[in-house]
Amino acid sequence: MPMLQTEAGAIWYADHRDPTVHMPVTLLVHGAGGSHLDWPAEIRRMPELNAVAIDLPGHGRSSGMGRSTVSAYASDLLAVLDALKLKRVIVAGHSMGGAIAQSMALRSAERVQGLVLMGTGARLGVHPDLLGGILTELSHSVTMIVNGYYGPTATDSMRRRTYQRLMEFNPTILYNDYAACNQFDLRGEVNRIRVPTLIVGGGEDHMTPFKFSEYLHEQIAGSQLVKIEGSAHMMILEQPQLVADAVQKWLMEQRW
Repeated sequence: MPMLQTEAGAIWYADHRDPTVHMPVTLLVHGAGGSHLDWPAEIRRMPELNAVAIDLPGHGRSSGMGRSTVSAYASDLLAVLDALKLKRVIVAGHSMGGAIAQSMALRSAERVQGLVLMGTGARLGVHPDLLGGILTELSHSVTMIVNGYYGPTATDSMRRRTYQRLMEFNPTILYNDYAACNQFDLRGEVNRIRVPTLIVGGGEDHMTPFKFSEYLHEQIAGSQLVKIEGSAHMMILEQPQLVADAVQKWLMEQRW
């Protein structure tokens, strides 16, 4: 998969577009401390999604030190669209990725054809114990993150892999990601979003409780809301087929 040279720097992406599929391109945006691999094959390889999955700067295979604000990451992704010569896309974001997606839709509405917002909200407050401990008590903070990520349907293997990956991740970038989430607040603006929007929340999500998804649904006119029962924050990994089915159904219902 290629490394993309953009005005914002080098960004790695996995290209799953199919020229025979006449659907809009969907840009997949992972969350804090994540990578494109947070999107399982059931989602990123879905033909109807026509997906491009990116690694944000400083994440996965992309170089750099990440960003300290959600709006800065939104600028990175607008640069990605320019480099790929994509005029309009659906932006699908999980958690911090959903915050980035909302920011893009409000800041550059002409570039965003639709939104898929998963495990996210119009505001993303972070528990002070978690934020304060990333640079001083990394293991404890990562344990808190993993416990918040997964619900009763997750396997021990999922939890172990995530713990190991986050312990190997650059703690400064992880801190900056969560600090960016903590500063994010679009509650006074999100009602201006006017594109087809699917909102997916986990019924057992304690990091971004389902009421956050309900709030987005109330504020974004014409949006659809799907609840993944029994899943927590990482519903895309816990229940990938249920999430993929919801996304596929929504995509096919739209008049693109």
